Amino acid sequence: MGVFTGRTALVTGASRGIGRGIAERLGRDGARVAVHYGSNGAAARETVAAIEAAGGSAFAIRADLRAPGAARTLWEEFDRHADGLDVLVNNAGIGSTRPIEEISEEEYDAVFAVNVRAPFFILKHGMRRLRDGGRVVNISSGLARTAAMPDNMAYAMTKGALDVFSRDLSKILGARSITVNSVAPGIIDTDNTAELLHGSADGWKRAAALSALGGVGTPAEVADVVAFLASHDGRWVTGSWVDVTGGSLT
Repeated sequence: MGVFTGRTALVTGASRGIGRGIAERLGRDGARVAVHYGSNGAAARETVAAIEAAGGSAFAIRADLRAPGAARTLWEEFDRHADGLDVLVNNAGIGSTRPIEEISEEEYDAVFAVNVRAPFFILKHGMRRLRDGGRVVNISSGLARTAAMPDNMAYAMTKGALDVFSRDLSKILGARSITVNSVAPGIIDTDNTAELLHGSADGWKRAAALSALGGVGTPAEVADVVAFLASHDGRWVTGSWVDVTGGSLT
């Protein structure tokens, strides 16, 4: 019996990267996992297949989080497969933006739509589906609190907004014993960071030097922290910002 046996989880942006790592971990621990994706259905099906191959249960749902009404679309898809939710992980996000001198209004609007508007309205429409004692984990970023990186300003701004959302939502849902926390990864080895880590001879070395632990994180390492917060062991942690940067902020 896994720690999440009998529970249902939804992970947005779960077709690859950190989201896939979280979905696979929750599935391995017994949860039935809704694997959300925006456009890459093949990758989402691969995540579902990986969870099922490990003995878990999962299903894929699609919603373009940039679109108006995306949250309603997501829940309509979810309701076709499940009648309630225990763990919600808001992971989907646009991971970088151009400098202020170059970014367009369209790009700015898109990153805020996916990274801020979508989690807000997913919760607005999903609170009645979230069972008492449930868990909400929002995937933030070390950039929300680390030294300024002006070339990625708009992205960092979205994560700051998400952290406020976690803090304030914890006060709303706490009466139902639902915890809400932000998890903030640093540089994680995914396809989103491939150019940074592997695009030059010393990319990995420079990234690893930022961490007090002298390394680059993996999706599994972020997933372990999410799994703790989503478990019974994390029941007395809420409204918190959890640093999962490997000590990059120290």
